Amino acid sequence: MERELKRKPVGLKTSLVICIVSCLLTIVSIESAYVFEKTDHITMDPLRLAAQIVSGIGFLGAGVILRRGNDSISGLTTAAMIWGAAGIGIAVGAGFFLEAITGVVLLIISVELLPLVLRFLGPKQLREKEILLQLKVSDQHNITDIMNDIKKNKIKLKHIRIKDLETNEQFIQLKIMVPQKRLTTDVYYEVRKIEGVRSIEIESL
Repeated sequence: MERELKRKPVGLKTSLVICIVSCLLTIVSIESAYVFEKTDHITMDPLRLAAQIVSGIGFLGAGVILRRGNDSISGLTTAAMIWGAAGIGIAVGAGFFLEAITGVVLLIISVELLPLVLRFLGPKQLREKEILLQLKVSDQHNITDIMNDIKKNKIKLKHIRIKDLETNEQFIQLKIMVPQKRLTTDVYYEVRKIEGVRSIEIESL
């Protein structure tokens, strides 16, 4: 549900399929071990099939990890949730119902509640968000002044990239840190007013 509400690629349906099929395969693996042992005297590991689920689900998780054009990585939590759904399915299939319920509760706390607590009570860095700024500047001699003006607006500069354009303008890419409560639009208006900035593109990471 958490992935579904945030419009992530792996939502409720996908997680349910992973969990249910993992549960089914675990039950089949355990039951088959005892059935074959009684009839044909074949020695089997009851959780051998379930062990393959853990390694196989990693392939599915890798498919949702993306690298964006701004070099940031996304999808790690979604990939972890896929692995977690498989683990819960294995636990239920093996009959560890209390452990499965405890795992679900801890996952909810980890993904939903803990980030909220850290946002208000954690270190200052965790109460900040990262924003990508892309500026076009008309005069290269104004770059230092523009950087200083940006800092005056209580904006932390994390990474700077400057590139000369064929139009005799300069392209500046900035990764900045601002308080979590601060609106991205407010940052846009403040930076847009700085003298020397020809155009601006902003993205909240």
